[in-house]
Amino acid sequence: MSIFDELKGKAEGLKDKAAGLIHENSGKIGEAIDNAGDFIDEKTGGKFAEHVDKVQDGAKGLLNKDEGDGGTPTV
Repeated sequence: MSIFDELKGKAEGLKDKAAGLIHENSGKIGEAIDNAGDFIDEKTGGKFAEHVDKVQDGAKGLLNKDEGDGGTPTV
């Protein structure tokens, strides 16, 4: 086994671990996305609310991307 194969295996393991952590904490991450958007809206007086909402929706979409296969998001 070459060093590159070993590194690839380790990278896959880290990817799986990260996906598991995201899945386990998806509720908290969703709340953080909402809080960040609210903070930006507050600081900008809602001037960019439409754009912020789009970014929030996109982030939550990625968070729930693979919900059909057990809820493990693609990282």
